[in-house]
Amino acid sequence: MPRQYPFTAVVGSDDMALALVLATISPSIGGVLVRGEKGTAKSTMVRALAAVLPPIDVVAGDRFSSDPRDANPLSPDGPFGPEPEVETRPVRLVELPVGASEDRVLGSLHLQKALSEGVTEYEPGLLAKAHRGILYVDEVNLLHDHLVDLLLDAAAMGRSTVERDGVSVEHAARFVLIGTMNPEEGELRPQLLDRFGLTVDVAAPRDPQLRAEVTRRRLAFDSAPETFAQRFAAEETALTERLSAAQDLLEQVLLTDDDLVRIAEICAAFDVDGMRADIVTARAAVAHAAWQGRTHVTTEDIRVAARLALPHRRRRNPFDAPGIDQQQLDDLLGDDEPPTDGPDDEGPHDDGPGGGTPPSGPDGSDDGGHGDAADDGGPSEPGPTPPAGDSGEQQGQGSGTTTTAQAGEPSRARLFTVDGLGTGEAGRRSRALTSNGRRVGARRPEGSGGRLDLPQTLWAAAPHQALRRPQPGTPAGRVLLEPTDLRVAITEGRESNLVLFCVDASGSMAARKRMEQVKTAILSLLLDAYQRRDKVGLVTFRGDSAELALPPTGSIDIAARRLDDLPAGGRTPLAEGLLQVVETLRIERVRDPRRRPLLVLVTDGRATHGSDAVARSQRAAALLGHVETVVVDCETGRMSLGLARRLAEVMDATYLPLGDVTADALTTVVREVA
Repeated sequence: MPRQYPFTAVVGSDDMALALVLATISPSIGGVLVRGEKGTAKSTMVRALAAVLPPIDVVAGDRFSSDPRDANPLSPDGPFGPEPEVETRPVRLVELPVGASEDRVLGSLHLQKALSEGVTEYEPGLLAKAHRGILYVDEVNLLHDHLVDLLLDAAAMGRSTVERDGVSVEHAARFVLIGTMNPEEGELRPQLLDRFGLTVDVAAPRDPQLRAEVTRRRLAFDSAPETFAQRFAAEETALTERLSAAQDLLEQVLLTDDDLVRIAEICAAFDVDGMRADIVTARAAVAHAAWQGRTHVTTEDIRVAARLALPHRRRRNPFDAPGIDQQQLDDLLGDDEPPTDGPDDEGPHDDGPGGGTPPSGPDGSDDGGHGDAADDGGPSEPGPTPPAGDSGEQQGQGSGTTTTAQAGEPSRARLFTVDGLGTGEAGRRSRALTSNGRRVGARRPEGSGGRLDLPQTLWAAAPHQALRRPQPGTPAGRVLLEPTDLRVAITEGRESNLVLFCVDASGSMAARKRMEQVKTAILSLLLDAYQRRDKVGLVTFRGDSAELALPPTGSIDIAARRLDDLPAGGRTPLAEGLLQVVETLRIERVRDPRRRPLLVLVTDGRATHGSDAVARSQRAAALLGHVETVVVDCETGRMSLGLARRLAEVMDATYLPLGDVTADALTTVVREVA
């Protein structure tokens, strides 16, 4: 009984379907990255792709899927002779879990044979299995950095080299890399982002009729998968045949010098980095021409290729939204050959996926207010008189006026860390015991994970060799091992942390110049958190309450947008802000107990909301005494009450006094905490 939803039954998703098709017609394009919200059929469509791809010929019995036509295949199972036996099999779709170990990806020593037979044999990993197929990474933005490095090496070289555990192996690893991700859960490392040839954004349709069609098809598939698959059998077969014809036609497509110049002009006009954009656009244009059954490249082929290959290469930092100006692209290409309205230019088949029904959506399988100072009864502790001309702060504190300041350009920040040795997810911030890094010891394995420490395993077995009587026929000098001898390496690297910003957005902070500087500084810290693979969260407090403006996330650009829209004005509910931090950290400790937090509290230390505001704030601060904290004192004016210093003492936090607050000064001093 069919279990996989048919590729041609996914309604719409025209750009995604087209990008997947082009990448499989010409694997040299470099794969596809699909960005979109949850429930938009991303995984469903990728998993359905393998079923419609033409089968491939491989050398029979070869674990590395060598091409029989290759005179010198890079396979440890070779050589195969001039006329090896050939077998035909479907294209493999290999899924790489985000939590996979390095051994699982690269392959390693076959432990069972090493222990039972004393034989050193290589056990292939996922990269070997994916050769000449598809390597699919769901939630690719959550992939650990050490696995990203492995993918980058394989994608660049077209082969994988393993030098570990007494094994020295090199094999071919050319595959179509397909990644799906939800941008809300974090951005992709720039080096890996650039390795994806094409990128598309998908979203659920807003038209009720289209959404109803998505639901109708999903329900029909769930109730009778075999019957549903039969409805689309003819379309699936036709798509396979068309893909095969396009692959055969690919080498006959002519790309002229004029075409190359036009592609270069487009890439230069959009100011993309490097030359990979030009190369990928050219390859995608050729693949699109073959898909359309042509042997020459047209303007429309270049238009489609640029639309898919350039958007993600125009980003200068993680706060830039990917995209391309379609009008600018049309102007560059001219109107001599306007885009056609036919479905062939929008999707991978004549009538669009599933008979030309509407664009895609989920198929069900994929996975503040104004200040209230006037009603507050006045501050519980008076603050200093603002400097003359600081009317924005006076208005924000006294009249409930709300102001919104924009952040400036972020600057490079210096490292700060959480003290001690953690065990969190691999990253680039604080010291931790991680799955990769510098070897600092060995231990007995727990479960099936861990990297074999062969020297320590032999040392553990050595004292017992005299008691382990060799059996008759055992080769002389053979070391007899038992499971209790096994040791795995303990490695120290860097972990990612939860950087939680708690920002005072009350009237005392509302002076436009000061808020601009504070926002710019926090933006710089956010950029650094992105580069170090941290999760970030944002708590703000103003008026009479605190708000979790951004729950902890890996999406730094969302954090930047929330920060940019942050208003300021009203009373200062410091206690409420700190209690919101306590609750946020409590929830995150349950969700992700290994990730250590670092709190950055940006405030002038005032507490002006409610009765006994200062005492309540100090009691709330005492609850955070165990959390690594940096208190950034933003108090200004001719008088200083020292409230932020007192707060830092209660929290046992690092205190950072600031006279003239500037973005560079704030960033530098916070980063020097390490």
